[in-house]
This record gives sequence, C-alpha cells and structure tokens, in this order.
Amino acid sequence: MSRPRFPIPIPKRLSEEMGDWRRRVATLMGAVAIGLVALIFAKAGDIALDLFHAMEARWFWLPAILTPAIFVICAWLTRLLAAEAAGSGIPQVIAAVRDERATERLFSLKAGFAKISLTVLALLGGASVGREGPTVQVGAAIMTATHRLTQAAVRRSVLIAGGAAGVSAAFNTPLAGIAFAIEELAIAYEQRMAALVMGAVIIAGMTAQGIAGDYTYFGSIDATLPLHTVLIAAPVAGLLGGALGGLFARTLIRSRQVARQSHLFGKRPILLAFVCGAVVAAVGIASGGLTWGTGYEPAKMALEGQVMSEWLGPAKFAATLATSLSGIPGGIFAPSLAVGAGFGQWLTWLFPGATAGAIVMLGMVSYFTGVVRAPLTAVIILTETTGNIGLLLPLFAAALFADWAGAMVCRERLYHALAKDFMPPPEDDKAESSNSDKPV
Repeated sequence: MSRPRFPIPIPKRLSEEMGDWRRRVATLMGAVAIGLVALIFAKAGDIALDLFHAMEARWFWLPAILTPAIFVICAWLTRLLAAEAAGSGIPQVIAAVRDERATERLFSLKAGFAKISLTVLALLGGASVGREGPTVQVGAAIMTATHRLTQAAVRRSVLIAGGAAGVSAAFNTPLAGIAFAIEELAIAYEQRMAALVMGAVIIAGMTAQGIAGDYTYFGSIDATLPLHTVLIAAPVAGLLGGALGGLFARTLIRSRQVARQSHLFGKRPILLAFVCGAVVAAVGIASGGLTWGTGYEPAKMALEGQVMSEWLGPAKFAATLATSLSGIPGGIFAPSLAVGAGFGQWLTWLFPGATAGAIVMLGMVSYFTGVVRAPLTAVIILTETTGNIGLLLPLFAAALFADWAGAMVCRERLYHALAKDFMPPPEDDKAESSNSDKPV
C-alpha cells in the first residue's frame, strides 16, 4: 500500500511569483530561439532561391517542369504530414486566438518544422512566397513549446507574442512586430499582454540583429518628397494602391470558394496545386524571371530608383495569387511589397519630377495596406526596412487612404477570412467566447 502524500502548502503570493518567473524564463528562451530560427530560415530560403535561379539561368525551360512538380510535392506533403502548416501562418495564429482549442494542433514543433521545410521547398521551385508569414506561425510554435517546457501557462498572449516576435526577427523590425500584434493578431490587447509581447519582440529582434548585424532589409533609402507633391501623390497612391490590394484579397477569398465548390478541384487539391504551379511557371518565364521567389531583389532595385519592367506589378500579382490559391506553405508579406513596388513604379510616370524611390515607397505601403488592412504595420515596416523617417507622414497619409479603399473593395480582412479554415468545428455545447487572456 502506498503511503499517503501530504503536499506542502504553497502560499498564494509565492505561487503567483513562481508562475511569473516561469513565464519570464519561457519568454526569454522563446524569443532567443525565434531570433535564431528566423536567421536559419532566412539563410535556407536564400540558398534554395539561389539554387533555383542558378538552374533557371542554365535551363530557361526548366521551371515549366520543376515549378508545377514542386507545387504538387508541397501540396501532397502538406496534406499528408502537416495540414496545419498550409498557407501563410498568420491565419493560424488568429484562429487560435479566437478559439483556444486550435492551439495544440496548430503550434506543435512538428508544425513549425514542416512550415520551414515546405516553404524552403516552395522557394526551390520559384514559388511567389515570403518567409515572414510562416515565421509568425513558427514563432508562436516555439513560444508555446518553451512555455510548456517550463510549465508556464500557455495563454493567448503567448501566441501573439511569439507571432509578433517572428515578424520582428524576419524583417529585423521590432516596432513593426509590436504594431502587427496590435493590429492583426490581438483581439483584446490587455496591459498584461503588452509587456510579454514587447519583451519577446525586442529580444528576438536583438538576437537576429546581434548575429546578422545592424542592417535594413531593403537598404538605406534617403528619398524625400516636396509638400506639393505629397498632397497629390499620397491620396492618389493610397486610393489606387489600396483598391488593388483589396482586389487581390477579394480575388483570393473568392477564388478559394470557387475552387472548393468546383467539381474539378473541390476534391482534387493536388490537381489545383499543379495548375497553380503551371501558372506561376508560365508567368515567371514570360516575365523574364521577375516573379520568382520573394520578390526582394526587384523591390529593392525599384526603391533604389532603377527602372524595372512595367510588368513587375501585374506579373507578381498573378504569381502571388496563384501561389496563395494553391494552398502550399508560404507567406504573402514580401511578395505583396514587391507588387507594391511595381505599382509604385507606375506612379513615377505620373510624378516624373519626384524622387522615384519615394514614389515607389508610397506604392508599396498603399498596396500592402490594401491587402493586409494593417496601415500602422505597413508604415512601420517600410520605415524600418529602409531607414527612412523623412517620409513617415506621407506614408501614413497614403496608408490611411489605402485602408479605406481596400475596405471598399474587400469588406472582409484577408487573414481573418483565411483563419476560418483552421478554426475547430463548433462544439455541441456553446463554445467559450471570452477573449480574456486565460490559459489555453
């Protein structure tokens, strides 16, 4: 017979303090790990894309075979091994914040590893995907794992902090990570959560910056605009760019609905991935390689004032739409900035006397805001990734116009619409609807 146990009672105050320390240790461990993993993810993605470019330069016809094949492999592996890793990664965090029952499935380390591996594989096939959205899900998975390791409570704020830290480490933009947590991930932004989010974002950003160096994602852009140009260019860029971004969001949401209801693609997602891969390959070959991968290089060149093909915007729009529709893992942050750069270059024709880089920045922030509907995040990302604070007010003005225009074209926010795919089915009894920061 086992002897009865007499647990030593722990005072409530001491118990709370122990829980606070567990949470702090878990947050520190998670933030450092997110910074390191984001750097590894970025390096692996660059290697995969460089390898693709090398093969494409030697055999221009190869993407016609390789890209659809990679799309099929990615879609098959995703459905077979990690359906929770599909798409961007941001909708997964939103789904779990809305309904805590999704946490276990969406933020396992298995899901995080699959997200990284399959996104790198997609870049090897020239898919129009970014790393930033996937890093949000990976960051949330890492932060969840460290909290469970230290036996700290896994709350909604943990997911938001991990996701925001992922944005910070991926773009090297701490302020943008905080803004993204407020605008896109958090349903109820409480004071208790603020310290956790800001701490994780800053530590992850410092970790990435300490290893990779103090750099700006797009390089240092010193472009400015005179006031009389700003008064015209900001509204024009905001309204047109926001409408185009809203068109992308609406088209993607509607296309996914049509594909699911289609007799051809409804029960054949692998076939849909093949067709989308073929479209991406055709657009990439026809555009002379403008659309492959994240779109970082053409966007950077446009920001520097170099004249890019007028097909950059439309071609990247089509490639990103097809890639997103396929359902393979990968984000739309960086590709959307590239589309915005192409749109911004169109605007330079309307303002020939203005600094081209400044007009391109207005186009980027406007289109990105129209897609994501997070104007504060868009402005801070562009400001931090270019080191340009001289355009802060024009960018804010354009983003506000773009947010309104995007909402007029697409009423539903893109990531929130995509989050429905990852929501657990409703329980028979009434599901918990409180958004308080309780353990999940």
